[in-house]
Amino acid sequence: MSHFSQITTKIRNLDSLKLALSDLGADWQAGPCDVRGYQGQTQTAEVVIAQANGYDIGFRLNPDTSDYELVADLQYWQQPLTVDGFLRQVTQRYAYNTVMTETTRQGFQLTEEQVQADGSVRLVVQRWNG
Repeated sequence: MSHFSQITTKIRNLDSLKLALSDLGADWQAGPCDVRGYQGQTQTAEVVIAQANGYDIGFRLNPDTSDYELVADLQYWQQPLTVDGFLRQVTQRYAYNTVMTETTRQGFQLTEEQVQADGSVRLVVQRWNG
């Protein structure tokens, strides 16, 4: 019986996911790689974060939804944040990187960035039409 849990996300862009993990200081490896779980069980993921306890955290593409889901044996979660806290931070940095990539692609430039008291980020971008 598998001990792996799959947690759905709204993450669809692998490059933005990788940037988000790097922003958070995660030591990740690009896959496909094995996510190690209970009693030597493995699952394949596109991004893997190794933990010191020998169990991994991964993000793999769910072909049914085209979203990347978190896959891990949650019994062996060894991160400073809870799973929900970790996913909140990853999702915030993912959204930030997705917005920055898309606005840059469309010719906008970042003119202002403010981190609000609640932790949200306010961005102001502009584009000159000439």
